[in-house]
Amino acid sequence: MVSTDGQLCPTVPNRSNYIHWIEDLLSSNLIPPISSSSGKVRGFDIGTGANCIYPLLGASLLGWSFVGSDVTDVALEWAKKNVESNPHLAELIEIRNANAAPFASESEAIVRENILEPVEDAAMQKPHVLVDVVKESESFDFCMCNPPFFESIEEAGLNPKTSCGGTAEEMVCHGGELAFVTRIIEDSVSLKNSFRWFTSMIGRKANLKLLMSKAREAGASVVKTTEFVQGQTARWGLAWSFIAPIKRSSTPAKNHHSFMLQGLRRGHGAFQVLKSIEAFFLASKLSCKLDTSSFSVNVTLSDEQSEAAILHGDDYAGSPEDSSAKLESVVKGISFRITVFEQIPGTLLIKGSLLNKALSGTFSSLFSQLEDTLRMECVSKAR
Repeated sequence: MVSTDGQLCPTVPNRSNYIHWIEDLLSSNLIPPISSSSGKVRGFDIGTGANCIYPLLGASLLGWSFVGSDVTDVALEWAKKNVESNPHLAELIEIRNANAAPFASESEAIVRENILEPVEDAAMQKPHVLVDVVKESESFDFCMCNPPFFESIEEAGLNPKTSCGGTAEEMVCHGGELAFVTRIIEDSVSLKNSFRWFTSMIGRKANLKLLMSKAREAGASVVKTTEFVQGQTARWGLAWSFIAPIKRSSTPAKNHHSFMLQGLRRGHGAFQVLKSIEAFFLASKLSCKLDTSSFSVNVTLSDEQSEAAILHGDDYAGSPEDSSAKLESVVKGISFRITVFEQIPGTLLIKGSLLNKALSGTFSSLFSQLEDTLRMECVSKAR
């Protein structure tokens, strides 16, 4: 990744946490998916910045496509350079100049005025962040944003945790993040049918509650939040949608699971843990394909391994010591991927994704046994 002096230098772990939270939202089936001709996830990054970090992470880790918007010539120029320096991702990422879009029509301004009270009149006079930047025929699975947190550059300079630099355009907005995210909520009203999820990073917990209320006042049918903690830095995620939630008679089985490995033993980095995952399933005579480029293991069970799972159901649970010996006779008919993500040195995120819908309870049991085994093999015992 290349950058220019003075531009915000993002920390990757917190950014990857945001990406994975959106992945969980999309796979949660709280709301129905949007129709897409390609069938691939498509996102919109508001204020992508010179480093274009979110589109590059989402495209490289998950194969998502993105539109990344920004307003400064420097950010747009360097974002394009960063995309071009990753030719294997270039077709997935479009960089768009938000200033090149026309301003909102008078009728759209009336809609916003009737629905939401602006933070300040001056903030309302600024260009939209989504309306007229998103094209009329476009649809997205989500939008995301790491908004300007501060109201002035002096305020940013006083914050001892602001240590990654950044220009005034990246860090400062009239009215701060409250005004900026309010503008996203306002625009989301006009684009409620163009996005499945609207999301934003929030830097102040006090603003989170205010913005949750604003999203509900705007008519959002679903509002979700989460907390991102990285070292001493805490951020929050806000997501909302105008799509009616899916009504279910019972709670669906989970097709995605994850756990953290902290305090790894010496010599147990991401690659070593990946090899341990492969060995765990190979010991059970399951078909595995290791992909070191994506730090993942694809596991497939043969038809011959299916009968026991159907006979015993999805409630098998074995002890870590003998789990590998017993798995062979208990699981069947599923295909899944285990991926290893390094959050910070000594801390790994292990994520499992079921690639088909059969026997998701068995997948949960398998993943739980894998977690127990990895904790025994790779994590230092507390003294």
